[in-house]
Amino acid sequence: MPSPTIARPDVLDDTGIGTTGEYGVIVFNNDQNTFEQVIDILMRATGCPHSEAEMEAWEVHNQGRSLVHYGDRPECERAAGIISSIGIKVSVDRL
Repeated sequence: MPSPTIARPDVLDDTGIGTTGEYGVIVFNNDQNTFEQVIDILMRATGCPHSEAEMEAWEVHNQGRSLVHYGDRPECERAAGIISSIGIKVSVDRL
């Protein structure tokens, strides 16, 4: 007999909508920005340490994109606005 599916209360509220990290910022690769520019803007936009921004920049370059931040919609739109200010294509998507 299969076990029943149990909703995780730390992720879903009673509406089934995620309550933490509901949206994500995806950064796409381009040929205009240097690694250092991407690392710098990721640190400023998301508050992450250099090591994390460096890893995300590597992922953007090698995989074409990376999920670099998550949170509620206003927070993700704020971060995406900062990142896109230097010409980087970003999207804010519901996770």
